[in-house]
Parts: sequence; structure tokens; C-alpha cells
Amino acid sequence: MTTPWDLLKLLADATRLRMLALLTKEEFSVAELQEILGMGQSRISSHLGLLRKGNLVIDRRQGKKTFYSLNARLDEGSRDLIQSACHALARHPEHTEDQANLNRILEKRRRFAEEYFNTIAGRLGRQYCPGRSWEAIGHFLLRLTPHITIADLGAGEGMIAQLLAPRAKEVVCIDNSPRMVEVGTALAKKHGLTNLHYKLGDIEDVPLPADSHDLVYLSQALHHARRPLKAVAEACRILRPGGRLVILDLCEHQFEQAREQYADLWLGFSENTLYGYLKNAGLRQVEVNIVAREETEPFFQTVLATGVKPQATTEPAP
Repeated sequence: MTTPWDLLKLLADATRLRMLALLTKEEFSVAELQEILGMGQSRISSHLGLLRKGNLVIDRRQGKKTFYSLNARLDEGSRDLIQSACHALARHPEHTEDQANLNRILEKRRRFAEEYFNTIAGRLGRQYCPGRSWEAIGHFLLRLTPHITIADLGAGEGMIAQLLAPRAKEVVCIDNSPRMVEVGTALAKKHGLTNLHYKLGDIEDVPLPADSHDLVYLSQALHHARRPLKAVAEACRILRPGGRLVILDLCEHQFEQAREQYADLWLGFSENTLYGYLKNAGLRQVEVNIVAREETEPFFQTVLATGVKPQATTEPAP
């Protein structure tokens, strides 16, 4: 702990006081302090070393650079003493020059970032950005899951359901494979997801009551249905009024081997076909879009279709 007289000794030097006046406003690297104060690197580093030893400043290393700032944990007496000293410094010409240089450095920082984003505007979606990936974005969006009831039809092991369950009110997975239900149930237990349940059932005859779920989705499941239109109708049946249906599936393709390799009954669906399915089921706000395109043969495309079940209307009394 720095005693008051030790603190006064540190503040008695004009260079150190000018540094502290800057560091009370922003953190800076040694190079930036050199540019603001017009001093050599060794002199700046020497004074920073004394201020750090006196516990007045702290450093933060990032890559090859080290940034310095005022110690936020200083006691009230030390902060008051530094503030008074900086206030006295404000009457000297050096302070005015330091402030002008400070503003120039901050403007330089701002302009550098602005110029970078100006150069990639319009190309941001195609420009490489460290840390940005569809996997990362997916995890981010999963954190936005509201506290609602969800049904995953044709769930398989329920990979998506297990990601949604930690924040959902309840998630029910329906699949016609006893082994998938067994594996999914074991995974839910392993991960402590007590609100995630698996049921054996057919997506064309869903073992859930009508108007019971806020969100129903079929992810790469509809092309396994014998009667896709019936599966969509069942999904709408269990939706609450105001609830949303989401279908993620393959766009129509000609890869015949999918029937044998993946047990597909349908070679995907066109955007118009899915739009018709949802409209025929009575959904509103229907949207259908291609959301992904594979770059290798057979160049599968993924289509996303969504719609909202209308609220029930009350007939006026005669």
C-alpha cells in the first residue's frame, strides 16, 4: 500500500503527473504515450515502472503490446490527491498541449476502425472475420430461446432439441425408431435435461394433444414421411394459436442414391411445394427460402419454411 508521502513523491515529478492526467481518462500503450508527450521510449517506460511500483497504474498485456491505465482499486484518499494534483496541472501550457495530442490519438484510433469497416462495407458477409462462424452464430442464437414448449418431429437423437432444452420450458421429441428414442432418452438423462422427453410415434400421427406447443419443427424429417402433407397438417394440429411451424429440409434434387443411402422417400421439396403445404394447412405469414448451398456434388441445397398458426376468432353473437 502506497503511503501518502510516497504518493506525494510520485506526484512531485512533472512527467509522472502528466502521465497520470492522461491515464485518468484512457488507457494507452507506451508508443501512444510517447506520441502524446513527445518523449523517448526509455523515459516513458522508466516513469511507468515507478508508477506501477507505487501501485498507481496497472498494465494489461495484449499480444505484443502492453497498455497502462490508472489503478481502479486505489483508495478514496489516493484518488482525491491525484485528482487535486491533476487539477493544479490544468493551468500549465503542457497540459493544454497534452490534451490536444490526446484528442488526436483518440481520433486516430476511431478513424482507423472506421476506415477498415468502410473498406469492407457491402462485403462483410463474404469477408473473413476471426471468430465468426455459422457454428458460433448458432450457439449465440440458441441462447435466445424463449421459455416455451417445443415439439421436434422426426427428431432422431434430438441434437437440436438438446441444444434448445436448457432454456425452453419443455421439449418433446417424436420419432418412430425405438432405438433413436432409447438413445435420445439416455442422452437427455446424461446431460441432466429433465425437461426433454422422447416419445415413440409417427410424424403423420403425432401422439400429442392439439393446440399444445408454441413451436413445432421438422429438421430434415419431412422427406422421410410417406405423406408429407399429412405430416405438416399434424404439426399444425399440435401448434397453439399464434405458434410457429419451422421446416428445414432439402430442396428438390435429382440425387437418386439418397433413397438407398439415407432411406429418403422424397428427393427434397421445391420452394413452391413447401409454400403450398403450409398455406394448405392454414398457416399465415408463410416464408420459404433457400438458406444453404453445398459446394460439392450432389450440390444439395437446404430450404427453410416457416408459418404461424392464426389466432382463434370468436364468432359474434347473433
